[in-house]
Amino acid sequence: MKMNKLGSSDIEVSHFCLGSMTWGTQNTAEEGHAQIDRALDAGINFIDTAEMYPVNPISAETVGRTEEIIGQWFARDKRRDEVVLASKHSGEGMQHARDGAPISSDTIPGAIEGSLKRLQTDYIDLYQFHWPNRGSYMFRKNWTFDPSGQNRAETIAHMEDALGALQREVERGTIRAFGLSNESAWGLTQWAAVAERTGGPRPISVQNEYSLMCRLADTDVSETCVNEQIDMLAFSPLAAGLLTGKYQGGKIPAGSRLSLNEDLGGRVTPRAFEAVAAYLEVAQKHGLDPVQMALVWCATRPFMGSVIFGATSLEQLDVALGGADLTLSDEVMADLDAAHKSHPMPY
Repeated sequence: MKMNKLGSSDIEVSHFCLGSMTWGTQNTAEEGHAQIDRALDAGINFIDTAEMYPVNPISAETVGRTEEIIGQWFARDKRRDEVVLASKHSGEGMQHARDGAPISSDTIPGAIEGSLKRLQTDYIDLYQFHWPNRGSYMFRKNWTFDPSGQNRAETIAHMEDALGALQREVERGTIRAFGLSNESAWGLTQWAAVAERTGGPRPISVQNEYSLMCRLADTDVSETCVNEQIDMLAFSPLAAGLLTGKYQGGKIPAGSRLSLNEDLGGRVTPRAFEAVAAYLEVAQKHGLDPVQMALVWCATRPFMGSVIFGATSLEQLDVALGGADLTLSDEVMADLDAAHKSHPMPY
């Protein structure tokens, strides 16, 4: 398993990261624990979660349950030192956390304490803001994105306020490093600049959606990541399961994400299935498993720190883990580029 240092930090993570957002809805605690065991045995040392997890669905009754499941594993196995743990502070509008309050110096200490209690640990290695207070163009909002209503002065003041609170948490030892999620190139640059000016923790990562079918990060965000030493953590690298091929031909497997979310968060379009077919053809041509091909392709990107994937069964997990040491040939990469040019932005 290849290891990478995140951003400018000394935190070393596996280039595959185990996602946890189904633990507590689609997966039981026992299944989540089994996934952690299997992943660590395969060389993964990185687990990503969030205070609002699980999803499918998100509800007041389940918020925080995934962190509790991870905490139970820590209490059972006493292997906290073997895991780089990432969690997230929900952004403005998340009604099941602090009645939807925006991220601020008032919310950060309590949110961290809540996560620490549920996780049964004294510290979080990477603490991330789940989405910006000012909003985000992620999750298909790029099609109608309009930043003209933003207030630059308020945004910068918020960053200064939040970084002050985060620095106090670093000094307390409750978090080791700071990361962002669903952030833009401009936002990343401003967070880095404010951190340098104020002495707050500099962001070392950004967790954005990224896959063969969602490549919004390829230009401005990738340039920012490289120049500002902010590594990307790709989420939905399998396009919410589309790139596995299991939904082709109108199939909806029982218990699958599509059986619970009829449009996969806006990803289900006729063009999406056409794009999937093109990528499946590349995998078949070169004798590759499409899941492993998609994950490894993400890991090859020059701005990538780790690729976050989830599984709802050990069988799915084993398929993904089987690609950990896979190398894609120049011919495969060229065919993937050609498929992308033929099927850009399918959703």
